[in-house]
Amino acid sequence: MTGAEVLDVAREGIWTLLKVAGPLMLAGLGIGVAIALVQALTQIQEMTLVFVPKIIVIFLTLLVMLPFMAQVLEAYMMLIMSHVALG
Repeated sequence: MTGAEVLDVAREGIWTLLKVAGPLMLAGLGIGVAIALVQALTQIQEMTLVFVPKIIVIFLTLLVMLPFMAQVLEAYMMLIMSHVALG
C-alpha cells in the first residue's frame, strides 16, 4: 500500500465514524439543548433531569438509524477487505 492509499483509507474511516456516530450525537445535542431551554425558562435546576430523556432519545435514534449504520459499516468493511485481498 502506498502512502496515498493509506491516507484514503484513513479519510474514509473518519468519514464512516462521522456518519455512524453523527445522528446519535445530534439527537443527544438536540434534546440536551431543548431540556436546558426548558430548565432555563422554568428555573428548575435539577441536574438529573437531562439524563432520562437523553437516554430515551438516543436509544430511539439508535433503533431508527441502525440499518443505515450497519450499511455504512458494511461498506467500510468491504473497502478494508478489498485492500487486504489486493495485498
